Amino acid sequence: MGLLNHFKKKKNINVNPTQICHAPDNHHYNSMIPFNMNTLSVYESVRTSIPIVDAAINKIVRLIGSFSIVTSDPNAQDPLDEFLKTVKVGPHSFGIDSFISCYFDSMLTYGNAIGEIVLDFEKTNILALYNSCLKNVKITLNRNNPLELSFFCKDGISFKPIKLPQLILFSALNPTPGQIKGTSLLRGLPFVTDILLKIYKSIALNFDRVGNVRFAITYKPPPNSDDFSSSKDIATNIAKEWSSAMSHNSPNSVKDFVAIGDVDIKVIGADNQILDTNIPVRQMLEQIVAKTGIPPFLLGLSWSTSERMSKQQAEILTSELEGYRRILSPIISKITSFWLKINNFNDNHIVSWNPIHLQDEVELSRAALLNAQANLISTNINTKK
Repeated sequence: MGLLNHFKKKKNINVNPTQICHAPDNHHYNSMIPFNMNTLSVYESVRTSIPIVDAAINKIVRLIGSFSIVTSDPNAQDPLDEFLKTVKVGPHSFGIDSFISCYFDSMLTYGNAIGEIVLDFEKTNILALYNSCLKNVKITLNRNNPLELSFFCKDGISFKPIKLPQLILFSALNPTPGQIKGTSLLRGLPFVTDILLKIYKSIALNFDRVGNVRFAITYKPPPNSDDFSSSKDIATNIAKEWSSAMSHNSPNSVKDFVAIGDVDIKVIGADNQILDTNIPVRQMLEQIVAKTGIPPFLLGLSWSTSERMSKQQAEILTSELEGYRRILSPIISKITSFWLKINNFNDNHIVSWNPIHLQDEVELSRAALLNAQANLISTNINTKK
C-alpha cells in the first residue's frame, strides 16, 4: 500500500500558490523547454578540444568525495547499505557512487542532470538507476503549480508526458531567477577555447612551415655567358641534384651538393621570428582556472616554483565542493527515501558526507616527501662510510 500511495496522483488544484508567478504571464506554461542541442554540443567540444578543461571537471567529480546514509531504523541499515553498493547503474556499472559521479559530471558540463529510478515489472522494488541524456527530455513548469516541473520524453519525432514523474531525478546548477534550466560550469569558456585553438593551430602551422625546414635555391648565371640560354636546363639539373642530396633513402649516408657558379641557398622562414605564445596562452588558462576553481598546480600548471596549496586555497575549494554537495544531497535522499518506503521501513535518514581534508592531504604528502628525502640522505651517508 505504501508504494501505491506513493504513485497516487495528486488532485489538480487550480490555485496558484505564488503571487509573483502567474500562469498567463509565464511563457514556461505555454511551451515545453527543450535543451539546446547546439549548446550541449559546444560544451562537449570544449571538453574534447581543451584537455585541461576535461581534467578540471574530472578532478572536481573525484574531489566531491563519498558519502554514507544513516537511517533511524537499525533494521534497515544493513540492507540499505547493500542496496547502495550493488544497485545496477545503466548497462555497465554498479553502486550509487557510480550514478552520482555520472550525474554530477553532467550537471557540471551542461548545467543540468537528469536520471531515473527504474522499477522492476511488478513495481515492487528498485531495479536500477539510469543516467539519461538531456537530448531526450523536455521540461516545463507544472500548469497547476509553478513550484513543480513536468517532464516529457521523446517518442519518435514528438514528446509525450512521462507517466511517473516521481521516478525522475533532475538537478539544475545555479539557475538564474525565473528559469528552469541551470548554468553550466563551462559558460563563458567557448570564447576562451576558440582563442586557444587558434593559437595552437597557428603554432602547428608555424612549426610545419619553419620547423620542417624548406630551402630556396637561386642560381645566378654570370653576365655575358651562354648560361642564360640554357638556364632552364641548369635549374632542372640543380633541382635534381639537390633532391638527391637531401633524400633520406639511406639514413646512414650523408650526401654533398656541388654546384658551379653563383648558387644561393637560404632556409625559407629562417629570418622570421615565431611569436611568443606563453603570455596569451597563460591568460586564457587563467580564465579556465578561475572558472573551474581548481588550483593551477593540480592541473599540472607550474607557474611558480614555490606554488603550493595555501590554507586560503584549500578553504575556497572546500567551500565550492560543499556547495556542490548541497545540490546532490536531495537526489541521494530521494533515492534512499524511495527504497525505504518500498521496503516498508521508516524513511527518516541522514546523508553524511565524508569530511574534506585537502590541507591535511597536502601536509601528509609534504611530510612523506621530507621523509623520503631524509632516508635518501641517510642512505648516501652510510654508503660513503
